[in-house]
Amino acid sequence: MSWGRAEIVIELPAIRHNVRVLRDHTGVDVMTVVKADGYGHGIVPAGRAAREGGATWLGVATIDEALVLREGGDTGRVLCWLGVPGEDYAAAIAADVDVTVYSEAELSEVVAAAAAAAAAGTARVQIKVDTGLSRGGAARQDWHDLFAVAADLEREGRIRITGIWSHFACSDEPDHPANDAQQAAFEDALALAASAGLEPEVRHLANSAAAILRPSSHYDLVRCGIASYGLDPAPGHTPDLGLLPAMTVLARLALTKEVAAGDGVSYGHTWHADRPTRVGLVPVGYGDGVPRHAGNRAEVLVGETRRPVRGRVCMDQFLAEVGPGDDAGDLVMLFGSGQLGEPTAQDWAEWCDTISYEIVTRIGGRFVRRYNDEATR
Repeated sequence: MSWGRAEIVIELPAIRHNVRVLRDHTGVDVMTVVKADGYGHGIVPAGRAAREGGATWLGVATIDEALVLREGGDTGRVLCWLGVPGEDYAAAIAADVDVTVYSEAELSEVVAAAAAAAAAGTARVQIKVDTGLSRGGAARQDWHDLFAVAADLEREGRIRITGIWSHFACSDEPDHPANDAQQAAFEDALALAASAGLEPEVRHLANSAAAILRPSSHYDLVRCGIASYGLDPAPGHTPDLGLLPAMTVLARLALTKEVAAGDGVSYGHTWHADRPTRVGLVPVGYGDGVPRHAGNRAEVLVGETRRPVRGRVCMDQFLAEVGPGDDAGDLVMLFGSGQLGEPTAQDWAEWCDTISYEIVTRIGGRFVRRYNDEATR
């Protein structure tokens, strides 16, 4: 296989496999979340693979992302959930996308857009309730009135309420008391919605961690983002389901050189060689999504050996200590599945004091993304 200068290789069979595993594990429908360009995996290819794996829904943050899916040929159910005043709800309605509202004001905008685009059909709306994340979603004191207005509009045939949902704050910590509290609040919201006359198609609360760890939260649908790409949503807590990481990040050494004992390496000379040392220049940097704070912390695989990053990560490049047989043109694996001994996205997350979501989502820049649709390694 011919490798380029710097590539992100996406294993589409891994995404299909992961969606099947999550569907079988939960026993309910799966929404694969493909926001943020499919968590860095490519929104259209990842969405297509997820559908092939059995995802009945795709989830995105913005209307623009939903329209990209439609332009890419997706015709199944899609939910978007992050709007601002003045959003082009008419475009979403015309594209047969379910939209989320948090407030009566947002609902009014959707209704107005639906009236203006009457030929496109009835707007499909889901209501997100805030059960304790204190982020997006209707505040508890607003549930009663929002549900009442939505029910009136539905009876008038102006909208269809297709879902009621919420989002966990601490599902990656399965013993956190917020999980029970949020699920109890969600039950309250469902009961209040039913008393208003709402009968949503789907009720959903569980994200990846809850889909794996909290069966009581599965309801009609689980929303799986990071787990769909084979990464652990709750390190240290999740059982081995056989999920397969779908992303491998590769580059080639641009050059190698010898540095003398005492020489400083990269900006600020934050690392000095304690002996004569061979270093290799990796031609990607924070301009390509490699975290700058990985300097002097992270490792990469060169040949068959893990090698430490030396000095600060620069905008376009970084240095790693290499062996005497390593040379320009040699393959460097920043992270992947770990099957070949390379670091994983979780390793990089721990080195950078973050989560694997950020590692895979931010990587990009001048990397070329390539898709492998052959049998999974």
